Amino acid sequence: MFASTLSLGLALLPFVSAAIHDVQVGASGKLLYYPEAIAAHPGDQVVFHFHAKNHTATQSSFADPCGRKEGGFNSGFQPVPVNQTDHLPTFTVHVNDTEPIWVYCAQAVRTPNSHCGLGMVFAINCGYDDEPNSFGNFKKAALAVGASLSAAAAASTSAYAYPTPDAHTTSTAWTTAAYGDYTIPPAPHPTPVTQAVTLGDQTWTTTYESYPNSPAPTPASAEGVVHKVIVGGPGKLTFDPPNVSALPRDTIVFEFHQKNHTVTQSAFDDPCRPFNANGLTGFDSGFFPVADDATEFPTWNYTVTDTAPVWAYCRQGNHCGAGMVFSINSDESSGRNFQAFQNVAKALNGTAVAAVTSAAPTATTTDSGANPIKIGGASISLLAAALVGYLL
Repeated sequence: MFASTLSLGLALLPFVSAAIHDVQVGASGKLLYYPEAIAAHPGDQVVFHFHAKNHTATQSSFADPCGRKEGGFNSGFQPVPVNQTDHLPTFTVHVNDTEPIWVYCAQAVRTPNSHCGLGMVFAINCGYDDEPNSFGNFKKAALAVGASLSAAAAASTSAYAYPTPDAHTTSTAWTTAAYGDYTIPPAPHPTPVTQAVTLGDQTWTTTYESYPNSPAPTPASAEGVVHKVIVGGPGKLTFDPPNVSALPRDTIVFEFHQKNHTVTQSAFDDPCRPFNANGLTGFDSGFFPVADDATEFPTWNYTVTDTAPVWAYCRQGNHCGAGMVFSINSDESSGRNFQAFQNVAKALNGTAVAAVTSAAPTATTTDSGANPIKIGGASISLLAAALVGYLL
């Protein structure tokens, strides 16, 4: 059926002026582009409208439907709250010729929950229905990728399997982040431990929850060890070092350098918002503005009290979305390592999901084969937020 539409469109090509094709991405909560395939002429524009959840429009190839094409366009993740029905973010692709263009959603790519692997793909100027490069065959190839990933996950013990409290079974179920439908590895199951701890001539009994590969609960000394972390600096949105292994009684000294930053506790599945679970809130240094010509730098201390992983970020503007995050005692041999935590922050676009609610439509344009440049209300909102915070 699609082939006949495509054939007619190409036949009229010399007589048709440039057109705009609207494509709905994830409408009604479905993992679909609608329509799934279109015929377009050179000079036409294809405008992707992103609905609730968090999707992309990323160029791939027929041979690798769920892998990004080198040099191809990419909208980036577009998180949209479930209650937002207007001012939806958009991304525009200019059609330069009649060659097929293949597109997929990169959410949870290469995992069993891959949107592409569940059939969320799209095509421009694909082949006829009875030809090898038809849309139907492209979607079948994407579904085959998803089936392969699911089969591999079911057959594997997985690096993300952790002992359950009774130690008789393992958990391999993936879960999603706090918003945006981004797939993340499961949380590890801590094991309750009661242990005698000896420090010098002192001995006491401690009860704690031991996480996989977490440090021993014995302090290095009564005073603990001091770990220095540099926050920010000229042209830097980083904590240096970005992750630390520390024992109880150790002190993390955060030294704030140029610009205006914080160190604020968060959670692995919600990296860019202050920690708040069951009425418990996390630590927050508050903002430390530092002038560009400063030679003395303020500090803020955090004392480690146990061996559980601790996650933190800078809450200035969208620094977190740019990857300015930090961890203590993250299990670097697991799927919940520091790099994975930073990837979640970037994939969720930091706190930008909150700005999307009141933002004007985002106009994003790119030519096929070029990188996108995003402009619009969301960027302006983030800039304003950053200015309120004094220094970026």
